[in-house]
Amino acid sequence: LGSSINIPITQIDGGPAPARQVVQFFGMRYVIPTLEYRPTILAVNVGGAIVPICLSLYLLLNSGLIGRGVLGIAIVSLIVYRLARPIPGVGIAVPLFIPPLVAAAVGLLLAPDHAPALAYISGSLGCLIGADLLNLHKLAGLGAPIASIGGAGTFDGIFFTGVIAVLLT
Repeated sequence: LGSSINIPITQIDGGPAPARQVVQFFGMRYVIPTLEYRPTILAVNVGGAIVPICLSLYLLLNSGLIGRGVLGIAIVSLIVYRLARPIPGVGIAVPLFIPPLVAAAVGLLLAPDHAPALAYISGSLGCLIGADLLNLHKLAGLGAPIASIGGAGTFDGIFFTGVIAVLLT
């Protein structure tokens, strides 16, 4: 329910939007609407950022995984950052299944007894940090009407991270 709610936080230079076209990236199809020049609204997505952050912090603080959690988040963030790509008219996108699979591997390697919790923590926060926060500087001029932290480009990776984490139980 929260994935359709974006809380605007600021505006950045959006640049001119490209003509209407379809962009394919790792099997995902993005339709880019035709828009006139206007700023890009930077927002935070409730379902893709706020809820996963709160749940991850809860798990991190109540599971005793702080050290391994920080290491797991760093590993997933680095890998996701290397794979994240700016898509004109859309924003930053990541391959759909890479973050959850890397997070599952991190969870199983670093904390086999708490793999589901660590997989969710490192996958959710690693995806948000690696894809969105570390790539904020690439948003200017992409022509996206709204760039949402935890939005369309990373929401699917975060959602599937939760699904894969549950399957580890």
